[in-house]
Amino acid sequence: MARVLARPIESRVRRLRLRVRGTVQGVGFRPFVYRLAREMRLSGFVLNDSEGVLIEIEGLDPDRFGEAIRTRAPPLARIDAVDVLELPPTGGGRFEILDSLDGRSATRIGADAAICAECRRELTDPGSRFFGYPFVNCTQCGPRFTITSALPYDRAQTSMASFSMCDACAADYVDPESRRFHAEPVACPECGPSLSHPVAELAARLEGGAIVALKGVGGFHLFCDARNDAAIARLRRRKAREEKPFAVMVRDIAAARQLAQLTDAEEFLLTSPASPIVLVEAVAGKLSNLVAPGLGRIGLIVAYSPAHLLLFDELSRLSPHCPPALVATSANPGGEPLVADNADAELRLSAIADLIVTHDRDIVARADDSVMQIVDGAPAFIRRARGFVPEPVDLGADGPSVIATGTDFKNTVCVTRGREAFLSQHVGGLDNAEAIRFQREAATHLCSILDVTLEFAVCDLHPDFRSVRMGESFGLPVMPVQHHLAHVAAVAAEHRLAEPVLGLALDGHGLGTDGSSWGGEMLAVEGHRWLRAGSLMPLPLPGGDRAAREPWRMGVAALQAANRIDLARALELAHSGVARLAAMFNRGMRTPVTSSLGRLFDAVAAISGVRLVQTYEGQAAMEFEALVRAPRCLPGGYAINDGVLDFRPLILCLAEAGMCGTDAADLFHGTLIAGLADWAASGAASLGTRQVALGGGCMMNRVLATGLAQALRECGLEPYLPRLVPANDGGVALGQAAHARQVIMAKRASGEQSPTCA
Repeated sequence: MARVLARPIESRVRRLRLRVRGTVQGVGFRPFVYRLAREMRLSGFVLNDSEGVLIEIEGLDPDRFGEAIRTRAPPLARIDAVDVLELPPTGGGRFEILDSLDGRSATRIGADAAICAECRRELTDPGSRFFGYPFVNCTQCGPRFTITSALPYDRAQTSMASFSMCDACAADYVDPESRRFHAEPVACPECGPSLSHPVAELAARLEGGAIVALKGVGGFHLFCDARNDAAIARLRRRKAREEKPFAVMVRDIAAARQLAQLTDAEEFLLTSPASPIVLVEAVAGKLSNLVAPGLGRIGLIVAYSPAHLLLFDELSRLSPHCPPALVATSANPGGEPLVADNADAELRLSAIADLIVTHDRDIVARADDSVMQIVDGAPAFIRRARGFVPEPVDLGADGPSVIATGTDFKNTVCVTRGREAFLSQHVGGLDNAEAIRFQREAATHLCSILDVTLEFAVCDLHPDFRSVRMGESFGLPVMPVQHHLAHVAAVAAEHRLAEPVLGLALDGHGLGTDGSSWGGEMLAVEGHRWLRAGSLMPLPLPGGDRAAREPWRMGVAALQAANRIDLARALELAHSGVARLAAMFNRGMRTPVTSSLGRLFDAVAAISGVRLVQTYEGQAAMEFEALVRAPRCLPGGYAINDGVLDFRPLILCLAEAGMCGTDAADLFHGTLIAGLADWAASGAASLGTRQVALGGGCMMNRVLATGLAQALRECGLEPYLPRLVPANDGGVALGQAAHARQVIMAKRASGEQSPTCA
């Protein structure tokens, strides 16, 4: 009988050096390594440096240590790589945490994280020294990105540098067994930041109908009672925000369930460390109708800071019969960026808020709340900011360092370093001096924490964009990238799609290479090469930019394009300018044209009586989407000729039948999905690919995005939606950067020294 020999146990002492890269600073990684090494009876050290975390371990069977740091890492850590080098043993007898080393940064700081369960417990425990303290935090939660000016992530590089730790906090800070070991923002009531007003005063003022500005993690919020019509109406008037929806904050997921019909995926997002605003189906009658007029969904966010929790607990004591719900909107005058500075708050918010509550911990990098929704069964961004920035997108390969300046709408900035692309927090529209200053501030901060030497600047093709001026200001070679190519390139970059890729860029507006307004484009992309393979049938654009604000203009234009301007009479009853515009078309007026799907949405929303004039961007399309119940396709509702997708048959059907409300919304969305899928299938066949990248602002429409993705799968294609960055202009900077790098590397490979791209 054969003997089975057991594998010999490794008995030789060995020493390994482990280089850990990723989000491994400020997340409790060193104390985790310390405890793990002691558990495994290993000697050596761990320290932070410019590349991440450096570890040396010595002892028996050290290989299992490397496996454990991947499988047991702290929840906020993100490990990208662990490089291992064998060293000669030195005979060390203990394991130590050493001081950080300076140097050029190749690591990164983590995103801000919502208060963890342990800190929540301490916040409400009368026996804890953190009881009732609105700034309690540990290595598993609290501010990171918003308080850090440079790396390595140490207290001296944060806005906590001016707060000297008391003996108790200092003891926690140096104790590897403590949850607050090297938690850089650690503080308590004895030594840390404080609010300018007691929480009880905030709660009482809100209960009385006041508007309160409260400084939080990434900036100020404006709060008011979400069930108080008068308070919300006053906030809208003061903030110059007529109808655009507000987000609503609640204490916990139990309170959220009372206001919305939540799926498991939505609950997961709401309770995640990032704690974004999540768009969910509202339960009717639970909140003021002024929160989100004309929409069926609301943006919900769960309290994520200790100050929020204390405020909700106090409100619950004042009104114990109904869980409190607060409008929680970015604190800024209409059109301006988020306020984050105490003095700035007094200057810019005094005409809006009845009470301004500050604290004395500076916000280094202001950041709005992120906004997300579930699309086609998975999370998708509407706005990417606090909780996610500056987590990078892995581009799959090293390349030159570039800075991409995005567009003038929903602006973000993107900086690449090595194989990673770092998107800034949401900046917003660049239509005032404050916003332009914020864009510069965001770009400067991002470059500072990444410590990169930039080689190229990348911008939009539109010569009049303010974002282009910023790109030109760096004194670097500037490369323009067409807007809709950038939308498609962003999707291809995050999914690391191999060539070729068919892209559908379904959007509002972007300057095309022919000088016209694009927005419904089929692009064939192969590496750094691309071409426009098709578009939506162009419609007249009467009034230029005014047409985007006044959908009735697009309604008349669509009827003119369908040779039935006489049907504009129905619109004339609702808007006095219709007859005049129709008469001008009858006299042969010529206007610019656009292939924009966003403008097609506006046209049909106007023809269907949904919205003639918009008070905020995308209002007509959002209200039209809210009416959808069961999308259905109109047979013969579209035509495809030489790559041009034409929905004039659908427009005529809706206008001639006088269809409105849910019937019109169902028919339009269903026919649109079928037409786009048919169009993409023919384009993919011509290109010889199954990969279809879906980008552009119209992909924020959940009915369209989900339905189109499903229809493409039924055609045997592989649809890819944006997941790591927004589908709208908030993701354009990533696409600009990714495409420009491909062009640069291709040109360098061919020997060209000063590449340009378009």
